[in-house]
Amino acid sequence: MNSANFPDPSIVKVNSTWYAFATTSGGVHIQVATSSDFNNWTLKSGYDALPNLPSWVDQSSPNTWAPDVNQLDDGSFVMYYTASTANDSAMHCTAAATASSVAGPYEPMGDEPWECSKPMGGAIDPSGFRDNDGTRYVVFKIDGNSIGNGGDCNNGVAPIVPTPIMLQKVQSDGVTKVGPAFTILTNEPVDGPLVEAPSLIRSSGGNYTLFYSSNCFTTAAYDVAYATATNIMGPYTRAGSLFTSNTGMDSPGSADIDADGTHLVLHANAGTGRALYTATINISENKVTA
Repeated sequence: MNSANFPDPSIVKVNSTWYAFATTSGGVHIQVATSSDFNNWTLKSGYDALPNLPSWVDQSSPNTWAPDVNQLDDGSFVMYYTASTANDSAMHCTAAATASSVAGPYEPMGDEPWECSKPMGGAIDPSGFRDNDGTRYVVFKIDGNSIGNGGDCNNGVAPIVPTPIMLQKVQSDGVTKVGPAFTILTNEPVDGPLVEAPSLIRSSGGNYTLFYSSNCFTTAAYDVAYATATNIMGPYTRAGSLFTSNTGMDSPGSADIDADGTHLVLHANAGTGRALYTATINISENKVTA
């Protein structure tokens, strides 16, 4: 689907159909596309999976980013998403919405954000994960570069502000928090100004693989990298980059891995936007190949 602007995609498979969700474009808050084979996608043009927004969101410029849809144990669906706040459009918070069917429409849960972390710059890029024992978690990014000192993604000038990826345990509803969130990865000099767009999976061998993007999305250094751990709490060890601008795409990033551990989507620059790309991957111990 290289002709559509479909940034920050996530995927979920229901029965025999794949559903992909993406950041706002063309006046639609959350975009949806479908596929029967994971390769050929049809955009539901004009359809908005999140037509209504809670009051804390900037209604004139909501900047609804990086949706992630998960099916809960009762068969319903939860969508995590990011939006600009009404009292400060430069600040972003995360939220959740629910629906009885995968394509929605989704209705916001309550009138408050799920996570803001305002003193640290805001929170973005929430992504759900269900472990083998049924325990659910959400990973997200502290948007520290929003209060950075300039340069690439506003965080290329010292002192560099932390942009940690956090792990939050939640109840079976996918939303109610259990205890505090913990840092599982944070930006280091090798990452440029940030780490972001986390997506977590547990391989058949039992290890955890955290996919994320590093560097700035406006540069050719943006990538899809990954880190591995034997415990969900970490420590996570950087294992390399899976996709870079040297692997046939222009600034690839913002990947999401399906619960099956083999199907992955990401975006890369194409034309005037960022298009949906797909990949089939293999995770073996601490190595990921595509």
